[in-house]
Amino acid sequence: MTAAPLVASARPRGRARAAACAARPAADLLIDARALERAGCIAEAVASYEASIRAAGGATADRAVLAEALRRLAVVRHRCSRSAEARRLAHRSFTVARRAGSDVLAAEALNTLGGIDLEAGPLDRARSQFLRAVRLGGSSLELRARVEQNLGIVANIQGDFDDALACYTRSLEAYKRCGDEHGCAIAYHNLGMVSAQRRLLADADRYFTKSYEIAARTGDTYLEGLCLLNYADVYFQRERYEEARQNAEAALALLDRIGGDVVKAQAYRMLGMVARETGHTGLAESRLRAAMALAVRAGSVLNEAAACRELAILYQAQGRNQDALALLNQAHALFTRLDARADLVNVDAKVAELEATYLAVVSEWGKSIESTDTYTFGHCERVANRAVAVARALGLDEREQTTIRIGAYLHDLGKVRIPPHILSKPGPLTPDEFAVVQMHPTWGIELLAEIQFPWEIQPIIRWHHERYDGTGYPDQLRGDAIPVAAQIVGIVDVYDALTTTRPYHPALAPAEALAEIGRWRDWWSEAVYEAFLASVPSFQVAAPQLVA
Repeated sequence: MTAAPLVASARPRGRARAAACAARPAADLLIDARALERAGCIAEAVASYEASIRAAGGATADRAVLAEALRRLAVVRHRCSRSAEARRLAHRSFTVARRAGSDVLAAEALNTLGGIDLEAGPLDRARSQFLRAVRLGGSSLELRARVEQNLGIVANIQGDFDDALACYTRSLEAYKRCGDEHGCAIAYHNLGMVSAQRRLLADADRYFTKSYEIAARTGDTYLEGLCLLNYADVYFQRERYEEARQNAEAALALLDRIGGDVVKAQAYRMLGMVARETGHTGLAESRLRAAMALAVRAGSVLNEAAACRELAILYQAQGRNQDALALLNQAHALFTRLDARADLVNVDAKVAELEATYLAVVSEWGKSIESTDTYTFGHCERVANRAVAVARALGLDEREQTTIRIGAYLHDLGKVRIPPHILSKPGPLTPDEFAVVQMHPTWGIELLAEIQFPWEIQPIIRWHHERYDGTGYPDQLRGDAIPVAAQIVGIVDVYDALTTTRPYHPALAPAEALAEIGRWRDWWSEAVYEAFLASVPSFQVAAPQLVA
C-alpha cells in the first residue's frame, strides 16, 4: 500500500499573499485553511487560520467564523505538541461562540477541549467536556458523531474495548446519516484500531482499508499517515515484516510533512521493531532511540515507555542484560508517572506486560550465570518459583512477591566473578577459597549499582546468606535485621542446594533435606521457617513458564 500523491496548487507569496489574505472574507480564508490542513501544508494552514481570525475579529466581527477558526487552530496546535496554546485557543473559541449565541459552535469548542484532555489532562475532565458538548449541541448530528468517537477513545484508553467498539459503531452510523464521508473515514480508522487491539486482524484490515481509501480521496494527509501506520502494526502482528516496514516508512514520509512528534515516535518505534525482528540490530537500535527522543520532545510518557521496552527486548536478545534492565527500569518509572493519573486504568495492563518482559530478562540473565555449570543449571528458576510460594504462605502481597521473584533470579549474580575452579571444586574449600565465595553477595550489588530498580531487590542479593543467629555473611546481621525477603530466598536457596547434585555432594531426597534444614532452623525466623515447611509440597509442581 502506498500513499496517494498530493499536488499543491500555486499560492501567492510574501507581501502579495498577505495583501490577498487581507482582502478576502474571513469565511473564505477559513475554508482555505481547512483544505491546507487536510493536505498536510501545516505552516500555510496556520497562516490562513490566523488571517481568518484577524479578518473575523475586525470592525464587522463575524463571531461564528472567528469561533471556528480559533477552534481549528487549536486542533492544529495540539497535533503539533503545543497543547497549552491549543487549550487557550479552544477556551477563547468557546467564549466567542457563547457570545454569538451559537450552542453548536460552543459545543464544538468543548469537544476540542475534551480532545486535548485525552492526552494532557484527566480523562474524567475529558469525558465531562464531551458530555457537556452533547447536552449543549445535541441538535447537531455531526457533533454527536464526533463526540461518540471521542467517548470511544476514552473507553479505549481505559481498556474497555467493548464499550469503545460500541461508541465507534454509533459514531460511524451518525456520520453516514449526515453524509460526512471524512467523518466516516475517522470512524473506520478507530474501529480498525480497537479491532487490532482485540486481535481481530481481518476486521482491522478491512476498516483501515476503508479509512485509507477515503483519506486518500479527500486529501487528508494526517489520516492517511495514521492508517498506514496502523496497517504496519497489523502486518507486524502477522509477522509480515517487509509489508510492515513499507507501510511504516510511507506513514513517516507523510507525517514528516505535517509534524507532530507523538505519531512520528510511533512510526520510528514500529520501524525499530521490524528491524529487530529481521536481524538488523544496529538499525533497530537507531530507530528505537529516535522514537524515544521524539516521545521525550513531545512529552509523551506512554510512547517513551513503549520505546524503552522495545529497545530492552533488543538488548536482551543481544545478551546486554544490564542495559536491558536499565531501560525496563526507566519504562517502569515512566508508567509510575502515568499512574498519577488514576483514570488511565489500562496502564495496569501495560505495566503487567512490561513486568513480564522484565521477568523474562532476569530469568535469562539468571540462566546465563549458570550456563557454564551443569550442576547449578535451573537453580535460579527453581529458587524464584519456590520463594514466591513461601511468600504467598506468609501472606505477602503481589508487589512483595514480584520483588522476591526478581531478587531470587539475580541472587547469585555475583558468582560470575568467582573463578570456575573454585565453583566446581569437588572437595572442601580452603579458608581463602571460601572467603572468595563469600564475596558474591557484595559483588552482585556492585554489578547492579548503576541500575535503579523499581523493587527493593538489593537486600535479597546482599543478605540471602545472613543467618538469624548472626553467623551468616557478608555483614553478620542478626534477627529481624535480616529482611524477610532475604530470609525467604535464603532458606529456599539452601533447600535447592541440598536436593540437587553438586560437585561436593550428591543430591539428597526431600525428606533428608528437610531434616538437615530442621537442624539449622535457627538460621531463619520462626515465621519464615514455618511458611517454608507449609510450601514444600508445592515445590514438586511444575514451574510456571514465563511469557515474554
